[in-house]
Amino acid sequence: MKQLHKQSSTNHRRDEEMPSGQSPPYSPKSLKHPRSLPRSLSYLLKEQRLLFILVGILIGSTFFILQPSLSLLNPSSSPSARPHPLVSSVDHESERTSGSWSTSLATTPGVKQSHLNKGTGRVPVGLGRRRMRVVVTGGAGFVGSHLVDKLLDRGDEVIVIDNFFTGRRDNVKHHFGNTRFELIRHDVVEPILLEVDQIYHLACPASPVHYKYNPVKTIISFSSFSCYPDSTNVMGTLNMLGLAKRIGARFLLTSTSEVYGDPLEHPQKETYWGHVNPIGKQREVIFSGVRSCYDEGKRTAETLTMDYHRGADVEVRIARIFNTYGPRMCLDDGRVVSNFVAQAIRKQPLTVYGDGKQTRSFQFVSDLVDGLVALMESEHVGPFNLGNPGEFTMLELAQVVKETIDSSATIAFKPNTADDPHKRKPDISKAKELLNWEPKISLREGLPKMVSDFRNRILNEDEGKGNK
Repeated sequence: MKQLHKQSSTNHRRDEEMPSGQSPPYSPKSLKHPRSLPRSLSYLLKEQRLLFILVGILIGSTFFILQPSLSLLNPSSSPSARPHPLVSSVDHESERTSGSWSTSLATTPGVKQSHLNKGTGRVPVGLGRRRMRVVVTGGAGFVGSHLVDKLLDRGDEVIVIDNFFTGRRDNVKHHFGNTRFELIRHDVVEPILLEVDQIYHLACPASPVHYKYNPVKTIISFSSFSCYPDSTNVMGTLNMLGLAKRIGARFLLTSTSEVYGDPLEHPQKETYWGHVNPIGKQREVIFSGVRSCYDEGKRTAETLTMDYHRGADVEVRIARIFNTYGPRMCLDDGRVVSNFVAQAIRKQPLTVYGDGKQTRSFQFVSDLVDGLVALMESEHVGPFNLGNPGEFTMLELAQVVKETIDSSATIAFKPNTADDPHKRKPDISKAKELLNWEPKISLREGLPKMVSDFRNRILNEDEGKGNK
């Protein structure tokens, strides 16, 4: 305590001796001089530090330059290249998807072939596409099943909705083990809730045998007609358009060349309004020949589609499909190509209605599927004619079938059906210009593929009323 008191008194006297208002002088620390350049260089050179830095940069550069080349030359050396047994099937699907992607990319405008040839298996940055979740109504039918094949091959997830009125499980059973495929037995007359990116609406009986079986259920199924269980033009289209509106999906309607009726314009352009008989024949023959249920049903579906587009801002696409043939067609659906092929294989006369001079244009199913996908992926609403401009009379078609299957086949003439169009040929200039699409397979090329499928199914008695 004495020492502390002594120190404080000493400090007090020192403050009294210092004049008031004066503070002790400030003496800053001397600043360190920056290291000179010679000293920095000597630091780097000392103990060969600079040499180690240069060697490290060289090794890193060599690794990043040679690594991509080594992975391409010897992919099996990479641990990631050895597939795990549990995911081997997924890897195989990815390889097939990559192959189909490269093929389709080669035909895409603006993509050079040289870009595809560089580095096999390497996708250029920015050119990949997001996997889509797609619903296909009527996906177990003739055209729908081929569309499902294409969508799965390119890597999409596909949900098929079908009530199997005209569709067949056999058409899609080869996808049952695919985790990206789902099949729902459902009638689109009833609403359904799904989360998808795109809707291909194909559900409607398209062959004369099926849509004439009950004209009312073909065109409409409101509450007063709820007893009819088939997927329909109007109610099915309304439900799918409502789904597209709710979830913001893009919607594609598969309409038909039948909207042109018995045309007065030849070939038919999309701007032609058509020449359709909305009444049909008298009551006593209404079920034997009337086509108006199908024609007007599709025209109404187009109207609904455009109303949703204009009024509810739904993204829509409209395709008008002309006569299509190929594997998986129903054997006895009343369409001329399937009729001729099935009759020739069964050694029956080929049935020609009328004088056989009416004309049709026939496209192979793979060409149609390419057109539907091109339309869905485009930014154009349509409608677009999707068909093959090659025009044949019924007698010319019968001759091609005879040359392909049985040259000894005979022809049996029968009275023509009511409202049968005299001429049918698409003008596809709009699809060529805006979709970069046109059919590639001629009738003589595609018919043998269909014949092979029909022959297997008929001879094995899997279906076909002619052999029962």
